[in-house]
Formats: sequence, C-alpha cells, structure tokens
Amino acid sequence: MSSTIPHPRTVFDLIGGDAVDGGFLGSLNRGRLHHAWLLVGPNGVGKATFAYRVARRLLGAAADSRHGLLGSDEDDPVSRQVIARSHPDLLVLQRETEDGKTRRGIPVDEARMLPDFFNKSPAIAPYRVAIVDAADDLNANAANAVLKTLEEPPAKGVLLLVSHSPGALLPTIRSRCRRLKFDAPPIEATRNWLAECAGVSESEAESLLTMARGAPGKAWRLAEAGALELDEQVKTLLSMLPSIDEALISSLQDSFRPPFGAERFNLFFNILADNIHQLVRDRAVAGRQLAAASWAETWEYLVSIPGMVEAVNLDRSDALLTALGRLRAIA
Repeated sequence: MSSTIPHPRTVFDLIGGDAVDGGFLGSLNRGRLHHAWLLVGPNGVGKATFAYRVARRLLGAAADSRHGLLGSDEDDPVSRQVIARSHPDLLVLQRETEDGKTRRGIPVDEARMLPDFFNKSPAIAPYRVAIVDAADDLNANAANAVLKTLEEPPAKGVLLLVSHSPGALLPTIRSRCRRLKFDAPPIEATRNWLAECAGVSESEAESLLTMARGAPGKAWRLAEAGALELDEQVKTLLSMLPSIDEALISSLQDSFRPPFGAERFNLFFNILADNIHQLVRDRAVAGRQLAAASWAETWEYLVSIPGMVEAVNLDRSDALLTALGRLRAIA
C-alpha cells in the first residue's frame, strides 16, 4: 500500500484556495499578521498544503501567480530548501519521521523545541515559521509545550497549526490562534484532477470524492488504498445478507494481515459504516423507522470497532466475524 501521493511540502497548487489565500494575504498586506493560525477543516482539503504555501511566502520565496494568490516559484532557492527540509528558519512537527515511518503522535520532546526555535532571530529569512501537522496528534504534554509558545508570541515568528478536529484541542490553544476555515471544493471542480492524479475514470473519481465527502486529498488516498474495490466488496456482502460469501470473507481476512492489514481493516469498516449510514437514511425516508433505528445502532457499533481493536489488540479476523454475525442477525 505504498503511496505515490506527494507530500504537501512539494505541492505548489491548491484547488479552490483563493478564499484562504486571500484571507491570509489580507492580514499580511495590512501589516497585521497574527503570530498563530489554526487551519481547520476536514482531512484532505489542503490545510497542510496551504501551510507550506504560507511558509514559502514568509520565508521569502518569489511569488508565482500561476500557482494562485499565495503561489511561489518552484525553482526559487527557498522553495528548494523547503522541499529538502533544509531551511534554517522552518521547523515542522509531524507524526511522520524523516525515514517515512509514522508514529503514534508528535513527541513532547519535539514540541518543546518550539520556544527555543522562536527565541532566535531569523537566520536568513524575514520570519521564522513553524508548522504543526497536525495539532490533533499532540498529547497533553506536547500541547502544553505548544501553549507556552502561544503565550509568549515571537516578534518575527508565525506558528501554523493544522487541525482536523479543533474541538478536541485545548481551549487555550484555540483562543490564542486566528482561525482559518477550509471547506471541500465542489466535486465538479476536482473530479478531472483526481481522475488524472489517481489514474481512475471520471465516474470512479466521483465515487471516491463522494466517499471522501469532497476532500480531494482524502479521495486520492482512498484510491491508493483500494477503496473502490473494498466498496464493491462491502456492497456485495450487504446485498447477500443474511447469507455470506465464505470465499469473500476469507479474502478479506487475508488482506487484514500485516504489513498493511491495519490500514485496510480500518478502511473496510469506515466504508461499511458509510454504507450502513446510507441504508439507515433510506429506511427512514421510506417510513421504516423501526428498521432504521436497529440499523443505526449497528452503525454506531461498526464505527467503534477499529478503535476497540487497536485499544485492546483484538484479532482483526475475529472482529470481522463478530461484526458479520451482528449484521446477519439484524438482516
């Protein structure tokens, strides 16, 4: 399940980004640049891409309008340094390590680097910039380390916090940041782009964007993870209930083994829950309230399964069979 999706630091275009670009530029051009920005919105709508757009501009990269209002020249030395992760005035905190591995969260030791980073004057740029991608990955101690920086705002420093679930952040962090909201662009605006990037048909791109609730980046990740195939398998399972296809179940169990079993397992249950959610809506519209309520309870159970499996290290194959047993009973 290796991905060909580029890292946000290498992406220079932002689909539908004029609104957020304009909001930031307005503050910058008026000389009222806030020291901390909270970039909020669904996963996959370009928040991290925007953070790197801001970083390049503040670090002095030459503007390039071909990439939008906040676009920068790809060949500018600053842009190349950002891509190479070698710019001395840029600090990035993220779950991903330099060797490409993903950790459970952002370690507190790295979050404690922020005060020292901002206490220093910019080395070669007009500003020092730090990106936290994502603030949702900070544990309590790491969040408090970030809060210390927010309480003592640097004179020539800007902190960009990416968040998919801002409600879960410390209220004191939220209150000290300027909020910039990101929405998913219309599917019509991203369908052709996704079809080209992910190597799928336009109709498949539309299905992926629907699954991703319009978020282009998330839709691309779903394509890479084989979401279209899983969606077909889910629909086949539901259409056969209360019977089951033993060969299909065995194939799914095999796909849940390492090294990519956890990701595929979680994706399967997300897609299964989405299909059940649509079934609940269909039952309710048809006036079948009792059936809708029963399926709604099942939906809540399915949504909780990936978390339960990870929390207590349950066997994924057993969890699948338990879920299928519940689905067969309600069917």
